[in-house]
Amino acid sequence: MRILVVGAGATGGYYGGRLALAGRSVDFLVRPGRAAVLRERGLRLVGYGEPGELRPSLVLPGQLDGPYDLVLLSVKAPALAGAIADLAPAVGPGTAVLPFLNGMAHLDALAKEFGPQAVLGGVVKVLGTLDDTGDVRVLGPLPGGAAATMTFGELDGGLTPRIELVRRELAVPGFELDVSPDIRTAMWHKWAFISTLGALTTLMRGSVGEIASAGGAWLGPAILAEAAAVAEAAGHPLPDALLVGIAHGLRSTDSPDTASLYRDTAAGLPTEAEHILGDLTARARALGVPTPLLDLATLQLRVHEGRLAG
Repeated sequence: MRILVVGAGATGGYYGGRLALAGRSVDFLVRPGRAAVLRERGLRLVGYGEPGELRPSLVLPGQLDGPYDLVLLSVKAPALAGAIADLAPAVGPGTAVLPFLNGMAHLDALAKEFGPQAVLGGVVKVLGTLDDTGDVRVLGPLPGGAAATMTFGELDGGLTPRIELVRRELAVPGFELDVSPDIRTAMWHKWAFISTLGALTTLMRGSVGEIASAGGAWLGPAILAEAAAVAEAAGHPLPDALLVGIAHGLRSTDSPDTASLYRDTAAGLPTEAEHILGDLTARARALGVPTPLLDLATLQLRVHEGRLAG
């Protein structure tokens, strides 16, 4: 199976790197700046878990020579439109496009461009970042001890022959793999979590542990209740056990967890505010669900984005 990984940041670099290390046929579609780093240093996976290093096969925009069997799309929301234009030559009649963006808005954009039949749903979890050298650094294990996980499936539900083919190709060491017959619900559950963590750490400008230690242990669960109410109104309720587990983590005084929304804001970078929080709060209004804390975090991030634009 011929695989194109769009983006070689922390997420695309990790999963694409694991696939390439396992002998899969993987090309990375990257911008010239990232390509220069990867040509100089190679793609290095460091930190928690098994280290890995390879010389990746790179493709620049405009250099794609035809369709791939599978496209793994791993870019941040502000780069989605450009990525769609760049990867378009890689999508043929039999191509499956598996995106790993947060939220849900990207599904409509991909379906409009490539047709709904081409698009799968996916959820990945890895505590990773690009360090100062450009290496993919895994910061620690996920709950349960895995370095990373991947869940995917058909957006219409069910298990198909295509899903089984993709599953066999993606079953490599380095991450736990799961096929979901209801991937939309899995995506909503992750969206509720990341929107909660993003709103919490952005509003308070600190880690979960710092916020809880300062007397804010109540705030994370309060934001989670809003996000969970939106998910439930949309038809994807979070199970009680999942809610209890997330809320427990949000009260932990020892937790170093922060969200990419906060880290990007603190670094003065553009964020995925509209994709993660703006879209969620818009859906909340359409569903008649009040979300005052999520609205406040969205407003704060819009001020940040406005400052960058200005």
